[in-house]
Amino acid sequence: MVPSVLVILAEGFEEVEAVTPIDLLRRSGAKVTVAGLDDLLVKGSHGLVVGCDRHLSECMDDSYDCVVLPGGGKGSLNLASSFTVLEAVIKTAQKGFVAAICAAPAVVLGKTGLLDGKRVTGYPSTEEHCPGLVLENERVITDGRLITAQAAGSAVQFSLAIIAALFDTKTADSIAEQIKF
Repeated sequence: MVPSVLVILAEGFEEVEAVTPIDLLRRSGAKVTVAGLDDLLVKGSHGLVVGCDRHLSECMDDSYDCVVLPGGGKGSLNLASSFTVLEAVIKTAQKGFVAAICAAPAVVLGKTGLLDGKRVTGYPSTEEHCPGLVLENERVITDGRLITAQAAGSAVQFSLAIIAALFDTKTADSIAEQIKF
């Protein structure tokens, strides 16, 4: 069965942290749905506008094997302020993977309880949004069904970790070879 992935974009998302997983997951054969929190055209933190497949509200009756949350300071705050986003994350976490990068682990996932007892990384200093959280200084950490990454510079490694979790290491290695990572 083809894994299904929901990537949620909110205004102010970090472009590299969104586009890289979308691209590499689609290359791997995953069925990727890009959902806009408020609009189908979502502007990133550096002005890039990405067209989404659906509004997030239209995705809530569907099940996904993984939800991906790009970071970006403003984007993460916008995701975290949405009950619908938090609901989608918690619903997916019950049976699937949750992947968050940069500010999203602390800012968004910190509101869900999913970080409790987990090894987590993210953008340095964002742990102030989640009292008691200690971010490890690693580029990517997979702990059970939680995948976290540090920043835009970790986007390829983050994406490959998601592919390895959803498919297998062989598939992730094949994608890494295709892009000469």
